[in-house]
Amino acid sequence: MLVRQPIYQQLNEALRSLLGSGEFRTGAQFLTERQVSQRFEVSRATANKALSNLVSEGVLEFKKGIGTFVRGGVLDYDLRSLVSFTGKASGAGKKPTTRVLNFDRRTGATIARSVAAALKVRDEDGVYVVERLRLADGSPVILERRHIVEAHCPGLKREELAGSLYALWTERYRLEIAGAEQTIRAAALPRDDAKHLGVAAGAAALEVRSLGVLREARPLWWERTLYRGDAYAFRNRLGPIQTARPASGEFLGPDADEEENRTL
Repeated sequence: MLVRQPIYQQLNEALRSLLGSGEFRTGAQFLTERQVSQRFEVSRATANKALSNLVSEGVLEFKKGIGTFVRGGVLDYDLRSLVSFTGKASGAGKKPTTRVLNFDRRTGATIARSVAAALKVRDEDGVYVVERLRLADGSPVILERRHIVEAHCPGLKREELAGSLYALWTERYRLEIAGAEQTIRAAALPRDDAKHLGVAAGAAALEVRSLGVLREARPLWWERTLYRGDAYAFRNRLGPIQTARPASGEFLGPDADEEENRTL
């Protein structure tokens, strides 16, 4: 029987590990709700919720009247939830690895003014600047550049950056991540970035800028991340507007990156 953490969370992790074990290949039919319930000794309702969550994230695919199958091909990015790359890749049956390209400690005075303002750091406050290349089955798929507020995770070391930052923040530093606000746009990869990602200069990519916050809206990180256009699919589910603050868009001119690019 599953113990310790909430059953639903444990079951999600257990199913992700199962998918990453190689027992179920891409395109293979996955366990049914009843099989999950029996194998992990949980209720049918909990099994259904866990399977539905993996379908929502694009890890599994439900075919009406047939069953649930393991998805393959591009990695899926669900815009509605924060799931680490490690979790996404493992859940998709791929082996996630990370190559740390750069790790530096700076101050608020030496990073882009717009980033310092977003992070609400003073000139003298410490900020970690991290550049990582994320790989799935040895193939580079994400180039990540992130600024992290030092005050929330003092003593951060380069060797700790090879795994999931979300796990590091929540397990070592006991931080409670409240969410993130993201801006997504199309991008053509410049030569150096394209080289890191193993594609030709000018290849299509998706650029995601995120501001991650803790409880009480305290900024933890700011990032500008490039996703290979042929390796990732972004997905969202729309429903009736239930908030006074609808989704918004903005036009970004050709010089919008100038300040950030000078200091990243």
